[in-house]
This record gives sequence, structure tokens and C-alpha cells, in this order.
Amino acid sequence: MSGSTGASGPEVAEAPSRASVPEPGDAPAAVPQTGDPPATKPRGSRRWWIAGIAIAVLVVVLLSPLASADPDGLERVAEDQGFIDQATNLVGGLLGDYAIPGIGNETLSTILSGLLGIALVVGALFLLGRLGARRRV
Repeated sequence: MSGSTGASGPEVAEAPSRASVPEPGDAPAAVPQTGDPPATKPRGSRRWWIAGIAIAVLVVVLLSPLASADPDGLERVAEDQGFIDQATNLVGGLLGDYAIPGIGNETLSTILSGLLGIALVVGALFLLGRLGARRRV
């Protein structure tokens, strides 16, 4: 409390001690580095990835058999306009109508197709993450 008066008179702020003032030519003190990446990856990140993948798998396994067999919006427009027969699958028939060729059980085929989709997306994200990490280093 500067400026207040006590029993012995007004308080006076102390001047910095000689030890705290650097002399010309003194080596600068070590400055802690910030922004350096931690030595190890936080474990919480891995838990979130595992939880996200588990939720996606549960959705595919439990809800994909309940999906409507009716065509989606784009497929419906193609049917209505008469050009549905021009549609082609991206990867040679694999996953057309969310089905894997050679699997007779439609429900199992849909579930496996969804699981394959999850694996492809997670794999692509993993590879993109690795590429991004290499560019930072």
C-alpha cells in the first residue's frame, strides 16, 4: 500500500536490489521454451479415437439393417428422369447398393459394407495425420 502512513510514517517502495539488475555483458537468463511438442502423445487422444470408432461400429451393426430399401434422393431423381441405367459403381461393383458381391445374406452384406467403409475412412484419416506430422517436423 504505497502512500499510506503507518505508525513510523509514509511507506516507501524499495528500489530493486543490485543483484536483480543485469550488468551490460551479462549472459541472458535461460528462457523456458514454449510451443514445443510434448515428448509423448497424450493418452486421452487415443481414447477418443477408440470411442469414436466403437460408436461408428455400433451404429453400423445395430442401425444399418433398419435402413430403408427405398432409393435415396439422387437415385430417385435418376429413376424418375430415366437415366438410372447409366449409373456406374466407383470400384468395379464393390459396395454398389451397400452390398458386397458374393455374400448372399443382404443384412450381413450391408453390415460388412459399413464396416469396410469405417475402415477406409479411419485409414485415410490416419494416413493424412501421418503426412501432416511429417511436414511439421
